[in-house]
Amino acid sequence: MPKKTKKTSAGTPATTALTAAGTDFTLHSYEHDPAAPSYGEEAAQALGVEPGRVFKTLVASVDDRLTVAIVPVSATLDLKALASAVGGKRATMADPAAAERTTGYVRGGISPLGQRKRLPTALDESATGYETICVSAGRRGLEVELAPGDLASLTDAVLAPIARA
Repeated sequence: MPKKTKKTSAGTPATTALTAAGTDFTLHSYEHDPAAPSYGEEAAQALGVEPGRVFKTLVASVDDRLTVAIVPVSATLDLKALASAVGGKRATMADPAAAERTTGYVRGGISPLGQRKRLPTALDESATGYETICVSAGRRGLEVELAPGDLASLTDAVLAPIARA
């Protein structure tokens, strides 16, 4: 069973930001398998949570500006919809090294919270269908569960239909 803790810092910038903001959240940790083909689906399975409620953090380049997209692990990012949601024309996936350097996190552990540089952010509107969702807490094997409204508020995210099945 995953370990649960309430309102404690696991030493990541994401949990530090949540604690500093006074946001209610629950941490879930699990043993990460480096051979897992999908970090997000691995998290959903390890936590016993439906994949539509676990969200992955992706970094894209919209009109040459790095942008964060938060979509369910059971879906893929619609780049055209992301560009539109943030007022851009064209989006491509960002270079992984640029994403890591800019956010301060490693691929597979990028959190939308506590990033080194605040980036424009879009959260798939499906998140509002849940009381809480899970996102990376800043390292592989560590997820944070929080209300989608809190996530949107803390990241200044726009809510938009940016995922496709």
